[in-house]
This record gives sequence, structure tokens and C-alpha cells, in this order.
Amino acid sequence: MSKVGVIMGSKSDLPVMQDAIDILKGFDIEVEVDIVSAHRTPEKLFDYGKNAHTRGFSVIVAGAGGAAHLPGMIASLSPLPVIGVPVKSSNSIDGWDSVLSILQMPGGVPVATVALNGAKNAGILAAQIIGAHDTCVLDKIIAYKEGLKLKVNESAKDLK
Repeated sequence: MSKVGVIMGSKSDLPVMQDAIDILKGFDIEVEVDIVSAHRTPEKLFDYGKNAHTRGFSVIVAGAGGAAHLPGMIASLSPLPVIGVPVKSSNSIDGWDSVLSILQMPGGVPVATVALNGAKNAGILAAQIIGAHDTCVLDKIIAYKEGLKLKVNESAKDLK
């Protein structure tokens, strides 16, 4: 069974990151949640990044606000795919600082970046990565996307 690490810079990021946790659990993917601050717990960050692949993780979803160094630093240390979630925080410049900090990674250190506060999409993307080699998860993603299509078609019927 695949496992996704969902990490964030502080507990204040949890309301946003909960969307990733919920969607992953909805796909029956094991999730381990932790707070790993790039600036306040650098030793923990280094340990997490260097060892996540040995702990059974397949993907890491990392949320951070403000300077948002967490996703990039984890990506620099880990061989696993990292999905960054920019979080609009109290010390943020409308969230753009977080978006750009995660998006503008140097060559060789990729971080897949979702929209500001887009943890739900990060969870879906993590599931899709896992689904590329796990048919059970892939089948759940297919069903989920079919459900999205049905909702749109039902909404369209309501307009007529």
C-alpha cells in the first residue's frame, strides 16, 4: 500500500492542508501528517527529506506560506515527487510570495505546484502519481472523475 506524507510549516496551515488529507483518505491512501518547519526545525526537515523514501512514502505533499521554503527544501533532499501547496498566511503578500517561492525552483529540483490554497488538487495529483502503478487507486480516480462529469451534467440539466 502506498503512503503519502503531508507536511506543513505550522499548525496554522492545517485548515488548508486538510483538503489534501481528506481526498487522499477518500482514495484509501495511507496518509501521515506532520509539521516540519523549514526555518524553525531544520534538523527535522533534513531528516524527513533524506529518509521519507525509506519510510514507505511514495509522494510528499508540502504546504507552506510566506517565504514557503518547505516544499523546495524537501525536494532538494528527497528522491520522491514533491507537490507544493502555497498557503495564504497572515504574513503573506496576498499569497503571491508563497506561490512564487514554490513555483520558481531551479533546474534539477522540481516541485509540482498547485494553486494558492489548492491542497485538494495536491491530494488528487498525489493519488494520480500513485495510480500510475496501482490499479486500485487508478480505478478510484477514474470513478472520481466520472463523478465530477456527472455533477456538471446534472447542474446543466437544472438550468433548463
